[in-house]
Amino acid sequence: MRRTVTLSALAAVLAATAAGSALAVGSTSKPESPRTSAADRARPQRGTLLDRVPERGVLRVCTTGDYRPFSHRDPESGAYTGIDIKMAGDLAKSLDAKPAFVPTTWAKLVDDLAAGRCDVGMGGVSVTPARARKASFSEPYLTDGKTPIVRCEDKDRYRTLENIDQPGVRVVVNPGGTNEEFARTHVKRATLTVHPDNTTIFDEIIAGRADVMMTDASETRYQSAIHPELCAVHPDEPFSFSEKAYALPRGDAQFKEYVDQWVHLATHDGTYKKYEDEWMKR
Repeated sequence: MRRTVTLSALAAVLAATAAGSALAVGSTSKPESPRTSAADRARPQRGTLLDRVPERGVLRVCTTGDYRPFSHRDPESGAYTGIDIKMAGDLAKSLDAKPAFVPTTWAKLVDDLAAGRCDVGMGGVSVTPARARKASFSEPYLTDGKTPIVRCEDKDRYRTLENIDQPGVRVVVNPGGTNEEFARTHVKRATLTVHPDNTTIFDEIIAGRADVMMTDASETRYQSAIHPELCAVHPDEPFSFSEKAYALPRGDAQFKEYVDQWVHLATHDGTYKKYEDEWMKR
């Protein structure tokens, strides 16, 4: 009898405890409202882009569209072409997705990426400490550096920073990126003009309205190839060292590891070289 009573009492205590726990949970939980549900749906999805991009079927690519041979947007058709545009298509395909290009500027590229407006930044993006504070970077695919491009008649006149930074020399630069940063650091006595359109900036030198632009050696090689009036000055021995890579969201280690491996393969199996040759031979 005592055992029966004891078991009954224990059952009663457990039942009361369970009921109290359920009551406590119920008292701290708020009913889901339509407003809360909509807000939850509006929040960025969690998890890795390695899963989300294939599920979405779209790889969103931030690119400036003003930096040949890497990224160029046709002003009439809006179509994108370039080495990194081709690479973006390959990266998307490897993820069972299609590329969707998101227009941006050099000043806003990593901010747009950090804000979730795109999944990757591509188009000749140089790795810098300032950018690395806001974005991760893939394995580099190109070594580069700043070097002058001038009218061919002046190719022996502007070979050093000292030659360039002289009163009366007109230096032109595009805004918001590493070109402007480099120019403002090294140009103190020459006249520095910021030209807003990187697709027409080289016309300023050809027309005689500017004397020098300092940009990545890769760009000087391309522009001198399509403009016989212009010469790249010692592009194999630039003033600075930099690397180009693809900008990725911070904190997504799985996606970065995947892109790193993809870049490694593309730069060793001839894929990147094929696209580069297509542009440099134009």
